[in-house]
Amino acid sequence: MKKIGLIAGYGHFPLELAVSLNTAGFEIHTVAAREEASQEIEKLTASTCWLHVGQIGGMIKAFKRAGVEQVVMAGKVRKLHLFRNFRPDLTAMKGLLRLKDRRDDSIMLTISELLAEGGLTLIDQTLYAGDMLAAAGHLAGPAAKKRQADILFGFEQAKGVAGLDIGQTIIVQDQAVLAVEAIEGTDEAIKRGGQLGSGKAAVIKVAKPNQDLRFDVPAVGPDTLEIMHSNGCTLLAVEAGKTLMIERQRFLELANQYGISVYGTSGQ
Repeated sequence: MKKIGLIAGYGHFPLELAVSLNTAGFEIHTVAAREEASQEIEKLTASTCWLHVGQIGGMIKAFKRAGVEQVVMAGKVRKLHLFRNFRPDLTAMKGLLRLKDRRDDSIMLTISELLAEGGLTLIDQTLYAGDMLAAAGHLAGPAAKKRQADILFGFEQAKGVAGLDIGQTIIVQDQAVLAVEAIEGTDEAIKRGGQLGSGKAAVIKVAKPNQDLRFDVPAVGPDTLEIMHSNGCTLLAVEAGKTLMIERQRFLELANQYGISVYGTSGQ
């Protein structure tokens, strides 16, 4: 059986990807972030090694012991851990010394370099998650033809922010930006934007202009809709073909239940 390594972070994505990898015939060996990953991952993988965020050397050793050569990342590891409870080992410290800044791309590219130096190849997150990618067009909830201006406006603005590696999500209403995602994450940005809106706020999520598919691929799921519903956001537009829809069936059912319009768009 082919072996593959899974770096598991927060959320349901690692669990769904593990199911897909099992279906594809892989023996999965996981390194899971203690601060983020679900215990459920242990039921889906051949082995699970729990490490603190920052233990890059320990991660490499665990994968090498398991005979793994290719690894895939799934799930967020919140950037806040760089400032709270961060426990870097010697390998991670070597990577930190290389960083010219602490932008997401800078951090993730350095991690991929450290993995490569350890004999591990980091592969695209989407390679075995094709069924999870959002299609183009109206996907769920009520049609929102009169709100296409906000989608187009928001897409362009979000692409600009994503290109600066600040965040991938913005909240807009009536072609005005209410909130921009930064280090606090998508949920907090939705809360801020929704509270500033008047019950018609739109959440726009995009990939970076030169998105590296090995990490940080944008994702939405039921939790996204729950936060939107609680904070008066009634439209969600994501970049088609480049956004993961986590727990797809439940996500679509919840959008219909809450009356949240969901669209996949290319910004045209």
